[in-house]
Amino acid sequence: MDLLRSLPLGLYLEEPQTWLHKIDPRVKFAWLMSLLTSYLFAPIEWRVLLVIVLIFVTITARIPKRVWQQQMGWLLLLSFFVLIIAAISPDGLGVNYQPRLPANEQILTQPSTAKPPNVNEKTVFGNKEYKYVVFHQGPVKVSRRSLDLAVRLSTILFTVIYSTNLYLLTTAPEEITAGMESLMQPLRRLKLPVTELALTLTLSLRFIPLVLEEVQNLVRSVMTRAINWKKLGIKGAVKLWMIVAERLLENLLLRAEQMASAMMVRGFTSANEHRVLWHDLRLKRWDWLAIAILSLFWGARLLLGIQV
Repeated sequence: MDLLRSLPLGLYLEEPQTWLHKIDPRVKFAWLMSLLTSYLFAPIEWRVLLVIVLIFVTITARIPKRVWQQQMGWLLLLSFFVLIIAAISPDGLGVNYQPRLPANEQILTQPSTAKPPNVNEKTVFGNKEYKYVVFHQGPVKVSRRSLDLAVRLSTILFTVIYSTNLYLLTTAPEEITAGMESLMQPLRRLKLPVTELALTLTLSLRFIPLVLEEVQNLVRSVMTRAINWKKLGIKGAVKLWMIVAERLLENLLLRAEQMASAMMVRGFTSANEHRVLWHDLRLKRWDWLAIAILSLFWGARLLLGIQV
């Protein structure tokens, strides 16, 4: 079991250098925020298009297959299960109810002859036939509302997780820190510790591989001891994993203390007293091309309008 290879969540891919690596981190951050925000109030076609775009970018960037195959496979499988479960779940709209007040308050004694609406019936609009229930076989029923909700949930799950991981995969922590510090320069006028915030962000990103490494080492230590789980029972297994979790917390706190000691030795004792040149940020030709494509991206999004 190798978490650092089979499930590289939040890890930076140093080699090979793809065209995504060469784009300025600020431009990539703008793309990331665009992918996450353009999803809001978007039609279903746009939500599905975002998933296709992420898969297309991954393939065209020539990222090694070993890096994204298993992770994308598990994420697509999870999104598919979310799609199926949400599609067959009740939508809460196919309920016939009697209104509390009459349609015409002046007529109180005459019973209404209008037929209550039934969402399961077919309705003809012009030459097109509208059917609310898309599929109904035995206890399984898929309506338009539940299908729409299923697509929304599954696509947002894939878009949020994979777009963020793709950004971390192709952007070094130092580049992310430099880009965020450059974008937060106006906050210096408010006397906010921008350098300290950027340094904290770098340490957080660098701490992710350490957490995965500690989890991997503890899981391996449990597996090598050939524990008979049947004899332990549920109570014994829970007690054992509680001990492992306690040990994991102790190791992570020890790592954090070592990092803090190393920073104090190097003079990082107060905010904004050490200017760290993380990365030389310069917009190049492909960066301006990415910005132009981003403008077209938002133009297409605005043309599709808003759907609640």
